[in-house]
Amino acid sequence: MELRHLQHFVAVAEDQHFTRAAERLMVSQSGLSASIRSLERELQTPLFVRTTRSVTLTPAGRALLGEAERILAQVRSAHEAVAAVQGVLRGMLAVGSEQCIAGVHVAALLATFRRRHPEVEICLRQAGSGALAEEVAAGRLDLAFAVRTAEEDLEQLRAVPLTSEPMTVLCHPSHPLARAGAAVTPEELGGEVFVDFHPDWGPRRTTDAAFAAAGVRRTVPLEVNDVHSLLDLVDENLGVAVVPRHFRHKRPSLTALPVKGTGERVYETVALLPSPQATSPAARALMELLEREGA
Repeated sequence: MELRHLQHFVAVAEDQHFTRAAERLMVSQSGLSASIRSLERELQTPLFVRTTRSVTLTPAGRALLGEAERILAQVRSAHEAVAAVQGVLRGMLAVGSEQCIAGVHVAALLATFRRRHPEVEICLRQAGSGALAEEVAAGRLDLAFAVRTAEEDLEQLRAVPLTSEPMTVLCHPSHPLARAGAAVTPEELGGEVFVDFHPDWGPRRTTDAAFAAAGVRRTVPLEVNDVHSLLDLVDENLGVAVVPRHFRHKRPSLTALPVKGTGERVYETVALLPSPQATSPAARALMELLEREGA
C-alpha cells in the first residue's frame, strides 16, 4: 500500500468527486481513478459507490478513512519532527477553535506564531467542540481550543485546561427575570423560551448538562450558530440565553443574572491535543508560546 494511494483515497472521500479531487491534487483524473482501483484491488473490496452525480464511501471505505487519515497525519508529523531537529519548523499547523472561546485570543496567538515560524502554513477550522474533538482524534487537526464536556469525548485526547467560569442568564431589561434582579436556578428557568446554539457547541452542551443534572427539561425553539445572532434575539426579547459569563460583555445593554444550583457545572475551556508522541512539533511550539505569553 503506497502513501500516494492513501492520499488519493482521502482526497476523493473529502471532495466526494473524482474531478474535484484530481484538480486539488494536480493529477489527471485517469491517474487518480487508477490509483483508487489499485487500492481497491489490494484490499479486495470496493471503497466507493460511484454514480454519474456523486461518489460515496462504502462501509469498507468508511472503515479505511479514519485509519488513512491517522497514517497520513503520522507521516506528516515525522517529516516535521526531522525538520525541527534540523532547527527549522516547517510544514502545516492545523488548528480548530470554537467561536468566542475564553482563555485564549486565537487570532493574536496565531499571528505571533506566524511571525516566529513563517515557514509553517497555518490552517484554521471553526466548529463545535464535539466535531473538533473528533477531528483531533482522527489526526485532521493538530490541536483545538474547545469546551470540556463529557469525559468520554476525550478518551483519546489530552485536555490542557485554559480557564473556567460560571454560566450566566442573559435577558432583555424588560423581562420579568431582569426586574427581579436575583440569581436563578434551572427550575425557575424551566418555562422560559430559550435561545441557544446548535447542540455541538460547547456552551450549549454545558447548559444542557446543567439542566439535565438538575432534572429540568427544556426546549430550544430559537437555535443559532453564532454569538451575534444569539445576542440579537435576546436583545429583541424573543427569549433568554444561558451562556458563559464573558458573553455579557459583548452586549452590555442586556441584563446578566447568575445561575445557581448547578453544582460543579461550569464552562471550562481546554486545548485538546493527541498523545504526546503523536503531537506535532508545530502544535508543541504553539502550546509553548501560549504558556509563555498567555496570548
